[in-house]
Amino acid sequence: MIAWTSAAATDVGSKRKINEDALLARPDAGLWVVADGMGGHSAGDVASNAVVHPLGQIARSESLPDFVEAVEDSLMQVNQQLRDYARDELGGRTVGSTVVSLILSQRTGVCLWAGDSRLYRLRQGQLTRLSRDHSAVQEMVEAGAITQAEADRHPKSNVITRAVGGGEHLFVDSAVFAPQAGDTYLLCSDGLYNEVAEDSIRRKLALDEEEAARRLIDEALHNGGRDNISVVIVKITDVH
Repeated sequence: MIAWTSAAATDVGSKRKINEDALLARPDAGLWVVADGMGGHSAGDVASNAVVHPLGQIARSESLPDFVEAVEDSLMQVNQQLRDYARDELGGRTVGSTVVSLILSQRTGVCLWAGDSRLYRLRQGQLTRLSRDHSAVQEMVEAGAITQAEADRHPKSNVITRAVGGGEHLFVDSAVFAPQAGDTYLLCSDGLYNEVAEDSIRRKLALDEEEAARRLIDEALHNGGRDNISVVIVKITDVH
C-alpha cells in the first residue's frame, strides 16, 4: 500500500501584473493539475481557471480508467468552451492554456498533458521528465536540429504547438507508470523550469514537500521571475 502527501504554490513572478497560472491539488481524489494560460490580459487567467475548475468537480471513480476518461472528457469540453469564448467575446483571438495532470492509484500513475507545463519524477536521487513539451523547440531537438541546451536558450522556446483552446481538436498526450514509495512528483509551469536548473530542482525535491515548494518558488524569483511560477509536489510513502 502507498499513500501520498502534497503541497502547491504559485506566484505572479517579478514581471507580470496578473497570474495566468492555475493549480489544483486533490490528494483525496489522487488528482493534481497545473495550467498555464495564454491570451493576454483578462484571457489567460480565464483559460487556466476554465481548465482547472471543472476538474475540481469530478467525482473520483473506483475505476482508474473511468476517472482518467472523465478528466480527458472535461479537457475536451473546455477546449470547445474556450474556442467559443474566443470567437464570441474576443474577436477570434486565440485563448488557451497548457495543462499537465497527475492521477494516482495504488498501482498506477497517469500523466495527461497538452503544452509545455511539465511533470517530473525524482526516484532514488534521479530526476526524470515524464512529460514531453508540445513546443516548436522540442520538435527541433527531436529532429536533431538543435541540442537540448540550445533549446533552453532558443528565442522561440515559449512557442507551444498544443494547448487547451488552441485548436479545433484537442489531442491530449498521456504517460502511464508505476508509482513507488519514495517517489516525488513535481508538476510545474515553464515559469519554474525556465528559471531553475534541473539539478537544483532535483536537490530541492529531496526536502519535504512544503519546504521544497517554497524554495523552488524563491529560487525562480531570485533568478528573475520573468513569468508566473507554479509548482505542485506530491510525495509517495509506504503504508503497511
